[in-house]
Amino acid sequence: MMKITEQVVYVGVNDRTKHLFENLWPLPYGVSYNSYLVVDEKVALIDTVDAAFMPEYIEKIRSVLGERQPDYVIINHVEPDHSGALALLRTHFPEAKLVGNKKTAEMITGFYGVWREDDLIVADGDELQLGTHCLNFRIVPMVHWPETMVTYESTERILFSGDVFGCYGALNGAVMDKDMDTALYFKEMERYYSTILGKYAAPVEQALKKLSGLPIDIICSTHGPVWTEQADKAVGVYRRMAAGEAEHGLVVCYGSMYGHTRRVAEAVAEGAAAAGMKKIIMHDVSLSPLSDILADIYRYDTLALGAPTYNGDVFPKMDDLLRRLAARVVKNRRMGCFGGFTWAAQSVKKIMSANEQIGMTLVGDPVEWKQGVGEDTLEKARALGKQLAG
Repeated sequence: MMKITEQVVYVGVNDRTKHLFENLWPLPYGVSYNSYLVVDEKVALIDTVDAAFMPEYIEKIRSVLGERQPDYVIINHVEPDHSGALALLRTHFPEAKLVGNKKTAEMITGFYGVWREDDLIVADGDELQLGTHCLNFRIVPMVHWPETMVTYESTERILFSGDVFGCYGALNGAVMDKDMDTALYFKEMERYYSTILGKYAAPVEQALKKLSGLPIDIICSTHGPVWTEQADKAVGVYRRMAAGEAEHGLVVCYGSMYGHTRRVAEAVAEGAAAAGMKKIIMHDVSLSPLSDILADIYRYDTLALGAPTYNGDVFPKMDDLLRRLAARVVKNRRMGCFGGFTWAAQSVKKIMSANEQIGMTLVGDPVEWKQGVGEDTLEKARALGKQLAG
């Protein structure tokens, strides 16, 4: 049992065995599934956990409530890592009423078939009185599912934010930011945003605007630390990434089969360094985890993309990155590109064509070469790097 305040208790769990979040994104530090109890005249259980942790989860709830049952289970987000325990939860606490919006009810019915007629459907701005604590519900659709909402407790000024302001990384003993070194979690927050919420910049900005008038002292998200002393910093990360703000730096992403494109990528980096660029990050798209590449692209303001032609198209790993970028909103970025070919010049064309949807500002002329890389090509690459450093 870990108290957030006298009447708000953390009952979440840590997952240190899952290797891939959504079976896509690496979890080198694990992930937490956060759940909270508000214990008053009525008891609200806010968000649940992955079904794999049900025995531990019930034990934690029982350690707080004893034989008392929750009166309400608040569902801010239906994604199964937060709702997977619901069907089993109903067998342990049959008197508890589920609380969610209309789309929540539809999804819970579709996933688990456990929504009942006596459960509560709430609309934006509705309130639920627990005693001295009052829950206020705000719908924030498409952050990052259409049913997403947040729950604001006005007495202690706590925002139960669902996935918003969450991050990767299991919790190592402490739960609240004031009791831990949070450096890792802020880095993992950037990776989390870039992989999970990167497509939804406009809904994130709308949600931030909607919540801006609320006095918030504590943020209880469903992943990562409880934000208290650094709540403003956590909000700032999401605001910055949704707005497209970034540090000045260059991310060079390249694919290379036999080393020619790698040499050009190195020359681009050399040119940028010679022009005074201090922050230069290199990613071989065949080796670097995609989540790390995306996080760096969100972190820095300039990008260089290079790859060879492959089967009349762009190198497959670069093609994957281009598709991922096209499916996200990455604002206010500058980009240069380069690519080689043996008999069919396609890679640069494909990168340029993809950028029509990605929407980055093209810097300089693309560097393109046929077959082997000569000094003239490397010099053009250095010149491109100098332009990108500007």
